[in-house]
Amino acid sequence: MFLDPATRALLPDWEMTARLSVAVLREAAARYPRDRRLYTLIGELSVASPEFRTWWAEHEVDTRCRGPKRFRHPLVGELTLHVEALQLQDGERWLYAYSAEPGSPSAEALRLLGTWAATEDTAPKQRPVSRTAAS
Repeated sequence: MFLDPATRALLPDWEMTARLSVAVLREAAARYPRDRRLYTLIGELSVASPEFRTWWAEHEVDTRCRGPKRFRHPLVGELTLHVEALQLQDGERWLYAYSAEPGSPSAEALRLLGTWAATEDTAPKQRPVSRTAAS
């Protein structure tokens, strides 16, 4: 989200998504105050990303992760998906479901991606030519 510039190209609403990610991370930090790996990550992001550092200092806390989310896919273009988050019974894990409005351009794009992925999975793989066979 913060350290790979290519991520910005994939998320048309990058700033909104990034700010929400910081707020969700702050909630996790409050829940797990002794998690060294979590605080190491926060430190790394604070050093490497001016946006993260600024938004972390705002102290926004959020656990919400639902509603529309836009993506820019390199093969099918822009997609708008609805996200729902469900916290599992153990209180530690979350299940995220992404769906497109039936009949929408995003639903068609997902169908195309599914077809493309299925084609990629069934395409014959070329075997490397051994040195002996090539001689």
